[in-house]
Amino acid sequence: MNTKGMIAHEVIQGAPRTPEEWRVSELLKQYGCGPIGFVGSENAFYERHLVFDRIINPRVATARERFEAFSHSIRDILAQRWVLTRSTYNSLNPKRVYYLSMEFLIGRSLTNNIANLLLSPLVQHAVKEKGLDWLELIEEEPDAGLGNGGLGRLAACFLDSMATMELPAVGYGLRYEYGMFKQSIVNGWQKENPDNWIRSGDPWEVARPTEMVEVKLGCTFKLVAGSFQVLRGQPSNLIGIPFDRPVVGYGGKTINTLRLWAAAAPDYFNFEEFGAGGFAGAVEETLEAESLTRVLYPDDSTMAGQGLRFFQEYFLVACSLADIVRRFRRFNKDWDELPEKAAIQLNDTHPSLAVPELMRILVDEAHLGWDQAWDLTRKTLAYTNHTLLPEALEKWPVELFEILIPRHLQIIYEINRRLMDEVRHRFPGDEGRETRVSLIEDGSQLKVRMAHLAIVGSHSTNGVAAVHSKLLRTTTVRDLAEMYPRRFNNKTNGVTPRRWLLLCNPELSGLITNAIGEGWITDLNHLSRLKVLADDAGFRDAFLASKREAKVRFTDWLRSSSGVNVDPDTIFDCQIKRIHEYKRQLLNALRIVVVYNRLRENPNLATVPRTFFFAGKAAPAYRLAKLIIKFINNLAGTIDSDPAVRDKIKVVFLPEYNVSLAERLIPASDVSNQISTAGYEASGTSNMKFMMNGVLTVGTRDGANIEMAEEAGEENLFMFGLTVEQVENSRSWYNSHWHYDNEPETRAALDLIFSDYFSRNEPGIFTPIRDCLLTNGDHYMHLADLTSYCQAQEAVSALYATPETWAAKAIRNISSSGKFSSDRTIAEYAGEIWNVQSCPVPENG
Repeated sequence: MNTKGMIAHEVIQGAPRTPEEWRVSELLKQYGCGPIGFVGSENAFYERHLVFDRIINPRVATARERFEAFSHSIRDILAQRWVLTRSTYNSLNPKRVYYLSMEFLIGRSLTNNIANLLLSPLVQHAVKEKGLDWLELIEEEPDAGLGNGGLGRLAACFLDSMATMELPAVGYGLRYEYGMFKQSIVNGWQKENPDNWIRSGDPWEVARPTEMVEVKLGCTFKLVAGSFQVLRGQPSNLIGIPFDRPVVGYGGKTINTLRLWAAAAPDYFNFEEFGAGGFAGAVEETLEAESLTRVLYPDDSTMAGQGLRFFQEYFLVACSLADIVRRFRRFNKDWDELPEKAAIQLNDTHPSLAVPELMRILVDEAHLGWDQAWDLTRKTLAYTNHTLLPEALEKWPVELFEILIPRHLQIIYEINRRLMDEVRHRFPGDEGRETRVSLIEDGSQLKVRMAHLAIVGSHSTNGVAAVHSKLLRTTTVRDLAEMYPRRFNNKTNGVTPRRWLLLCNPELSGLITNAIGEGWITDLNHLSRLKVLADDAGFRDAFLASKREAKVRFTDWLRSSSGVNVDPDTIFDCQIKRIHEYKRQLLNALRIVVVYNRLRENPNLATVPRTFFFAGKAAPAYRLAKLIIKFINNLAGTIDSDPAVRDKIKVVFLPEYNVSLAERLIPASDVSNQISTAGYEASGTSNMKFMMNGVLTVGTRDGANIEMAEEAGEENLFMFGLTVEQVENSRSWYNSHWHYDNEPETRAALDLIFSDYFSRNEPGIFTPIRDCLLTNGDHYMHLADLTSYCQAQEAVSALYATPETWAAKAIRNISSSGKFSSDRTIAEYAGEIWNVQSCPVPENG
């Protein structure tokens, strides 16, 4: 069967009768299918699933039922190729990658799988033939609630690249029933609503109950009034049930697997208690167990929430390592071969418990000596760090270990004892180093430093952008980097061009393909061939036309979905990311207040009209971030009600930011704001998505912005603000009041805000913002960068007034974005950390 893929061998009655039907039939033959017709058959294509799965007449199917049937039909097409991929790996026994992550922000699967399977002609034919409302159908698929932000989206891009590059890989995560939350805006405030994304089932997942694993715990949990209570000293077991999702490589040659774990009780039903009348008690244990994987990111502002999060992290690690070891032992007998057959990547500190868990397996179950087990553990595990923020470098109370996994605490203490011996041997008398390096943080509460544990227990620690990796080595974990310098390396992030250009931006991707061919889809370096076209007037005009088409497509969707009207001929100025002080949505809002003040003072001021888009969620317990959302919405309302300025500037906060929203907004954008305080953003990936879609960046010299400027030339971006060194060197003397006292526009903007101009019915509500900026020292240096930021935005307006020059810079950005493909990143991981080779799946099974 052909390398393009496989299909379940159903032959639908009726031969193709038109040239278009013949083309579709030939495409399906490439997937191993015989002659297929689409006309005159009630059970053709997706309708078979409506009849035989749903037992309904296709004519009366709901949009949700049509979506499920369509998805099952696409799954049919990939099913045999998925089976063949698994069989090939089992037969050849290659070294495999196991990617452990608490998040996989995969978005919607239907359109992505259609694109990667090259099935768009088939789908277009079926939709046309059956008269389907395609937009209505795809809107029935919720974004999978398996992730929150950049960490999870990066993991999803990596899985796409590994499958496309034919690397034998499995992703491991948790099957959350509820995502972080659904965000709505009520009176300007973020409101958190349950995100039960899997309520109606999911047509892409396949339950594997025969491959369940048992997880042993040192305590028992009881669910009381919605929260966990711990019964110490009462060991218990949980069952991890795997649910598999296909990860389709481009072209359909390789179908890898994302395996998600759901928690269940060992005994599903206490029949004896049920028979005696204890109806609630009969299922109580099941409800308690299932609650473990109920929700993504429980509120960790309480001890109970922290305990649940810790519990989730251990459950992921225990289930995944049991599965990995089981697979390894099925095909290998010598434990020394483990690093030659398994590369386990820890995506941030969340899976760091893999270090003591693998040691426990090797020492307690395989009965290896400590030194041998430690050598194998280090060689098998690798760790990716994603943050320099101290609060994001996890530290778990020793008490949690004592309660839940006491054996792992014993192992950690032994690792630490040996580590301290090594420090004392190599750095005699340096007690300060011992304190800084120790896995155990002393204080009022003993805590385990999870980043330290991951670094010590693995052979590789990588950052995700050049500047981030440097700061990690020289500042955050300097002592460990000095001890193990060869373990530290950089792997700058990337994004998949399949979803973030080919799929989400048909206007631009079609233009690119017509100009340079399709090679860029799997080798983004081909985009460099566009560089010469930046000076071609015809190509510039075509680019501008494609951009306007994308903007009109977005404005039409926005109007129909929310009733919000925006002008596609304004500059679309965007900042879309998690709401956090260091990402500085507040700086962006302050800049808008400055512009608003200028227009209030001079309504005839010549300016290019702009629409400012914000989107992002604030953590439920992060009060200042939620207040920033409130301020942005109040700012939007004030501007909309001011007839003197509302035709020149407009602010829109888009609720419920997710992958699907990003897929719509990024292609339509003109300006991307990447304005984190220098030294705080590890990398960023939205900056890369914007860049490859021809959006110009206004950014600080932080994260991957620096490398983007190096690739495209700083003259093709709008860089501003303090550098990393300037931020650090000014910490001891920075005084935000200086900017208030000496910069008239800064003072005017702040005075307007704190006069309750934007909160007339809620006086004093923005006082915490005043405290952040003026009373408490402006830690993230908003005011230090505000004037420079405004100047950069003035340069944006000047450039936009000359469309041909704007287009040339945008095209140069696109042509320079090849480095930021996740394919490049994964190739570096595979060659420099994992030592994994591609394992092509044969054309014939």
